[in-house]
Amino acid sequence: MTGPESKIWGSMEDSATSAAKRQRTLAGGLICCAVFLFLLALAAPTLAAVNCELNNPSSDVPRLFPESTSFKTVYFSFAQRGGDPLLRKVEARLGGVPTLYAPLNVPYTLYEVYKGKKKVGYVHGVNQKGQFGVLEVFVSLDMDGTIKAFYIQRMAGPWAKKFTSPRFGKQFVGLSLKDFERYDTVSGKGSGKVAAIANPAPEAATDFFGLLRAVKKNLVLMDEFFYSAER
Repeated sequence: MTGPESKIWGSMEDSATSAAKRQRTLAGGLICCAVFLFLLALAAPTLAAVNCELNNPSSDVPRLFPESTSFKTVYFSFAQRGGDPLLRKVEARLGGVPTLYAPLNVPYTLYEVYKGKKKVGYVHGVNQKGQFGVLEVFVSLDMDGTIKAFYIQRMAGPWAKKFTSPRFGKQFVGLSLKDFERYDTVSGKGSGKVAAIANPAPEAATDFFGLLRAVKKNLVLMDEFFYSAER
């Protein structure tokens, strides 16, 4: 084909070839982007995720430990300290209840509390399943493992205010792991000070026992990872 018609066909062929090249380039770019995002997602849990952190540690730690003058944030995980065997041990101490809601290598956040240069205690929180979502429960502990303050950072439900009230939280002050070992937070049976804790919302038994299990889990974790090691 010669003349003007051949020029028209030639220009159409060039345009089609260019368009095909652009599509291949775009497709290649999208594939690379997808691969990058996939690899980033795989890396995210180990690089950034933690089990439970205070929303505002600079103000929350002094509130939960009034005599503190400073604190240091440290991290610990089952993967670092003993892996699956230690996890099974902790779960056995909790009555066989699953302990983790994240992989073994995802760390727990711990706030070491200081008065001057002397370490005087800890602030630590855990996640626990509640009736309307995750419960985030913190306690501050002195060097003997006695609870100094109780704090619910996250809780949903129509009765949440009853559980986050100072009246309910004060019932945990002064308790230790020994008190919780006398009470089964799974069956709700036992004796002692934990058995005497009053449920401010009887219709919310799931959340009430969830909070008790959260505190016991907190105390068992601290005993396994810190108090036993320091004795």
